[in-house]
Amino acid sequence: MILVVGGAGYIGSHFVKELVKTHEVVVLDNLSTGHRWAVDQKAIFIEGDLGDVDTVQRLFDTYEIKAVLHFAAFSLVGESVVDPMKYYENNVVATFNLLKLMKANPVDKFIFSSTAATYGVPDVELIDEHTVTAPINPYGHSKLMVEQMIKDFAHSYGLKYVILRYFNAAGAYETAEIGESHSPETHLIPLVLQHLLGQQDAISVYGTDYPTPDGTCIRDYIHVTDLVKAHLLSLESLLNDRLTSAIYNLGNSRGYSVKEVIAMCEQVTGKQANIQYVDRREGDPAILVANAEKVYRELGWKARFDLQAIIESAWSWHQQQI
Repeated sequence: MILVVGGAGYIGSHFVKELVKTHEVVVLDNLSTGHRWAVDQKAIFIEGDLGDVDTVQRLFDTYEIKAVLHFAAFSLVGESVVDPMKYYENNVVATFNLLKLMKANPVDKFIFSSTAATYGVPDVELIDEHTVTAPINPYGHSKLMVEQMIKDFAHSYGLKYVILRYFNAAGAYETAEIGESHSPETHLIPLVLQHLLGQQDAISVYGTDYPTPDGTCIRDYIHVTDLVKAHLLSLESLLNDRLTSAIYNLGNSRGYSVKEVIAMCEQVTGKQANIQYVDRREGDPAILVANAEKVYRELGWKARFDLQAIIESAWSWHQQQI
């Protein structure tokens, strides 16, 4: 049995949909940001909070859990600046309790969803796993704190882990059964597509004076299906003892500016966006692009979907939500 915490969320639900094809799966999610309908029916679903020690302990008592995958984090940079306590309590304290229970039960295989936000404002064009980690917001700090806890548990207690640092996840499942559904929505691609469907009057672009070719932020976008594949490879490597510990960047190794993303959305949909240019947001680095050579070298993983394919899949999903 594989335990997936946060398995009703955007990335977690896509992962569960694939994992149930090869493993028995139990999902724990409090549905604060996830959706019950997104969880594959082949998985056992438990509604509960990762921070509730008794609930998590009952999972270990009830099921023979071989590995844990952790998707259950709050992830809004702006919100983390306004309400850091929420982020440290959920992302750090709850994860500490999970690691403590894994040690006690014992379960020694762990895959953690981390983020490019751990790098802060890097001084390199392509970010590899040796790039200095210097977060500039509480969300990034919370993820980096958990990374350190994982490393310390591995050193002292024999935990085997894979930490996956996501760049910008986007897109939807190939059949458009599930997709990116947040409330409120803050991610660029779904915001643009919702606007082009007439659900918003305009799309806001935050800052046009960044040191980039067109003045807008550049990000590395990765299809959620590619993310899922990386998790599956990581899990099998842990279960088969091919890995004991690793940190990997997950990205396309290609950056697109905000203006380029909007233009691609217009191309895919055949619709014209109404763009409003506004001031920068606090905590937005100019450029975040992954060097993903390490995960290719060690696991054979490489992103397959380009920006156009990502947006096409997202558009198929959003059209069905009208």
